[in-house]
Formats: sequence, C-alpha cells, structure tokens
Amino acid sequence: MTLRRQVVAAAVLAIASIASASAQTPLTERNVSMKMAQAIIDGTIEQCTKDGYKVSVVIVDNAGVVHASQRGDGTNPHTMEFARMKAYTARTRGQTSLEFMKLTDNPANAYLRQIPGTVAVGGGVPIKIGNATIGAVGVSGAPGGEKDEVCANAGIARVADLLK
Repeated sequence: MTLRRQVVAAAVLAIASIASASAQTPLTERNVSMKMAQAIIDGTIEQCTKDGYKVSVVIVDNAGVVHASQRGDGTNPHTMEFARMKAYTARTRGQTSLEFMKLTDNPANAYLRQIPGTVAVGGGVPIKIGNATIGAVGVSGAPGGEKDEVCANAGIARVADLLK
C-alpha cells in the first residue's frame, strides 16, 4: 500500500471513530424542574383566582408527559384532563393552543386536529427558553380558553428570569 493510501485510510478510520464516539454521547436537554412547575402552577392559580375563576393546571415536560398538576377547589371533573390536553397541544406544536385553534380553522390545516391528544381551544402555552420548547402549561376552568391563557401566561411570568 502506498503512503498516500495509508494516510487516506488512517483519516477515514479517524473520522469513523469520531462519528462513532459522538453517537454514544448522552443528550443534554433542558426541561422543566419541579420547582419551576410549582411556581408556574402557583402563579397561574393566583391569577385565575384574582380574576374569579376556578381552574385546574397541568404542566407537561419536554417529552409531553405530565410533570405536575393541581386541581383547583370547586373545579369540574373534566378540567384536569382538558388542561393536560391543552398543555400537550402547546408542547407538541410549540405554539399556544389558541394559535393552534386559529391555524386549524383554515380548512387546509384542519387535518392537524386529528393528532391524538391535541385540542384546538385556548389555555395551553408552551414554556420556552429562546425558541426551544421545554414544556407547557395547560389551564382549564375559566369561561373561555382566552381567559385560561391569560392565567397560564401569568404563571410563566413567575419564572421568566429562569427562561433566559
């Protein structure tokens, strides 16, 4: 084998070993902590209580799995599941569930409503660091998704300094 071929072969082996090593490196992901989730829940319920609404709040993590939840006093039984679906929608789509509703009002996008576990109604808000969605909050119980969303945004505002 010529020297040139030996150099090329060594380079190819080096690149292959680097690619193999990087494939084994664990992922580093940002996620919602329990303290962050609790602060968001507290801020959300505080805002809705101030506005006169009884709500339930669900926080989903980066994977869309329930991380924390609280059913408000006097809320209807369906509010926990509905809040979860709103949070899941916001996490999955990376947009508020109200934005998802408006997007899917267009017949060309209506097929998106068939994604299992999603809902096209306000009250779900993504939790983001920059453009990266790390979780979401879902709120249910106020009379109208827009009001639920106001409360969710108030909860996220509680941790805004941690999301920079």
